[in-house]
Amino acid sequence: MLETVDFSLAPLPKEEYRQRRDALMKRLVVLQQQARERGVGLVVLFEGWDGAGKGSRISDLMYHLDARATSVHVTENLDVEAARAFAGSEYGVTGFYPAMQQFWQALGMRGTITFYDRGWYTVATQRMLYAEYGDLVLGGRSAEGGENAKEKGRPMAAAIAEARDERHIDSLRRALTSAADFERQLVDDGYLVTKFFVHVTKEAQRKRLVRLHDDPATRWRVDERKLASVDAYEEAYRLYDNLLEGSDFSYAPWHLVNGEDKRRANLEIAKTLVDALEAALAAAPDAEAAQAAAKAQANSAGALTGASCAERTPEEAARVLEEAERAAAEASARAPRASRFRLLPDPPEADGKDSAPALDPEVYKRELKEQQKRLNRLEMEMYQKRIPLMLMYEGWDAAGKGGNIKRVAQALDARAYTIFPSPAPTKPELLHPHLWRYWTRLPKAGHVGIYDRSWYGRVLVERVEGFASVAEWTRAYDEINEFERELVRWGAILLKFWVDVSPEEQLRRFRDREEDPAKRWKITDEDWRNRDKRPQYQAAVDDMLRLTSTPIAPWIVLESDDKRRARVEALKIINDALEARLRET
Repeated sequence: MLETVDFSLAPLPKEEYRQRRDALMKRLVVLQQQARERGVGLVVLFEGWDGAGKGSRISDLMYHLDARATSVHVTENLDVEAARAFAGSEYGVTGFYPAMQQFWQALGMRGTITFYDRGWYTVATQRMLYAEYGDLVLGGRSAEGGENAKEKGRPMAAAIAEARDERHIDSLRRALTSAADFERQLVDDGYLVTKFFVHVTKEAQRKRLVRLHDDPATRWRVDERKLASVDAYEEAYRLYDNLLEGSDFSYAPWHLVNGEDKRRANLEIAKTLVDALEAALAAAPDAEAAQAAAKAQANSAGALTGASCAERTPEEAARVLEEAERAAAEASARAPRASRFRLLPDPPEADGKDSAPALDPEVYKRELKEQQKRLNRLEMEMYQKRIPLMLMYEGWDAAGKGGNIKRVAQALDARAYTIFPSPAPTKPELLHPHLWRYWTRLPKAGHVGIYDRSWYGRVLVERVEGFASVAEWTRAYDEINEFERELVRWGAILLKFWVDVSPEEQLRRFRDREEDPAKRWKITDEDWRNRDKRPQYQAAVDDMLRLTSTPIAPWIVLESDDKRRARVEALKIINDALEARLRET
């Protein structure tokens, strides 16, 4: 692709340039305000050679745009010494956080413009060079590596083995899939993604870097390593060209810019942004998505009224059930039949049937203490090896999620874990893609993140309550699979629990909460309304288990009519997964 950049054009006269630039900038400022009103987000990525002028191109745009609706994220170079010293690298962990986290965290709301001064492709290139050469300069020493054999045995052991394969996947393939997932999710969620690669010849790059290096005021920007990188221009050219061709997506194509002609570069960039915004604003808005967004903003599920289960006549109860079953069938008919991800052929079922015997209280106390001690020891080792652990709990109201989480947290150092609840999204969260609130809530490597409800809200409560459009929740299954693949490739142990309870036991717990003043705060009108919609939620759970039970992140159903047994079982599963990961050879 790089060969298509024409370096032979004559420079534009200054007066002609100013007239054209001023007209484009005036139009761009108007479009920025219109995009803000319509909720169209714009992501602008600048990649290119060192010394090509990426920062100057961003500065020229920022000077004219409304600064209240723009932001700039600068991607730092990979710290090679820190990477070598990172304890987790020996155990397949790629860093304190996933590579893509910083870009999700920097993402502005829909209606704003986010500039990335270098981005996910720079990170991909640098990590690839470090993995291959142990440095950021082409031609360095080779990195040591190894191949691990798959484990056989229980489902969780198989998942650990699958996850190991994901961590050893080819760097370029990983980078391209991460980029494709990120950019497509943004576009699907109402953002424009515009990517510029600022290209210069080897001679021009050398001249610029030498000038920066020789000036005492700018020498800090160009060290000896960066100056020497010009000698590897041809090999880097091949690397960039392959990366550009592999990531020239139809929904986020590359725009190659001649960085040696600043005037033409500024005009080309501004014209590209104007054209993109005009096309987006001319398109008809998605009425269904707008309606779902308005409902989510108002959180209208909490404003519903009606008689509770206990107050209904048998005829009213039958009518409510019939309506719920009809809505469940309609939603199930719209759910995807398949996934582009490899799924487990026999996903677990959450049928609300728990026939296992209750755990004796004395046995429970003994086994709980034993498993908590084991978890405490394993967590200390996990911390030293910088392996992140993510525990995600979904389940029915009153199924025992909170009690299960409490027993896990009780075994951990309070400084080593964070519990992330998932209340109704805030306004800023609603103005971002639905996974943004979880990309910004990840545990640091070596720590534990515990999720009391999770990113599955999109295909559960948002699906049932109409807070997401059909298009949004149907595509969310694979968006979630993409997210979980990123977590596993980062090196996280990801365990997903569905805490199941029978309808009869749930009703008993509801009534117990209503009658106990110390527990009454746990039961709300919304809990009763959710129970009314159990057929709809059951259909949503069935589709969730079917479409997101992947070999690397399988669902685990905890039958919890007996809370004691469920707590011990969860601890055993967590400990076994940690043990398997820590003992990998």
